[in-house]
Amino acid sequence: MSLQIQMLGTGSAFAKTLYNTSALVRSTNGNVLIDCGYSTPKSLHEINIQPDQIDGIIISHIHADHVGGLEEMAFRLLYEFNHKKTKLFLTQSIAAILWENTLKGGMYNPSDGFTRIEDYFEIVLIDEHIPTEILPGFTVEMITTMHIPHKPNYSLFINDRTFYSADTQFNAELLMQEVVNKRNCHTILHDCQLSGYGAIHATLEQLLTLPHDIQERIYLMHYGDNMMNYIGKTGSMRFIQQHEVLTLS
Repeated sequence: MSLQIQMLGTGSAFAKTLYNTSALVRSTNGNVLIDCGYSTPKSLHEINIQPDQIDGIIISHIHADHVGGLEEMAFRLLYEFNHKKTKLFLTQSIAAILWENTLKGGMYNPSDGFTRIEDYFEIVLIDEHIPTEILPGFTVEMITTMHIPHKPNYSLFINDRTFYSADTQFNAELLMQEVVNKRNCHTILHDCQLSGYGAIHATLEQLLTLPHDIQERIYLMHYGDNMMNYIGKTGSMRFIQQHEVLTLS
């Protein structure tokens, strides 16, 4: 079975033209989103995918550029597609705060009986660090990574051969020992802050310290609108661009 990942957006949280970084995993068994930022529904529209064609959404953390499109997806599924409930895959730590801290303000509607996140989505809890089958032939393992201190955040192993960082601070040991040496991941999709101090994201300067053989596996995402200024300055790494498709298996 062919598994493909298509980038719906590749921009940073502050990018204005590149859309929020999120991805669509496609297979013959269904379509699953990795994150759903506020620009994700627009990007899906541009590739002719409707909300009812999405079989699940995986949430890495609750920043708006990763979950800001959930309200639109939920309301469209409710009002346009006869209240279809798409599966929402998330850990217990994210489930405990996503509704109360992010979605409730716009989606709480007791008069119509919508008072919980379960009223909009089918919640599927994922255990940390345990591979979970999302669809036949598509397995995800969510591992804890550091983004913002004291806030739950996850990166993903897809079928144990692709690493998707979502948002994370630079961690050379993770990349060299776990991602490459232990699991031999053939594809690494990694967020990349192009300049400045890497307080919450891996910077290009940091990623350039990785050995050549690891850089060759890396596709850079979550970058700024000034990406074109860095063409040819990324070592053996390359930028993945919006709507680009990679075959994973």
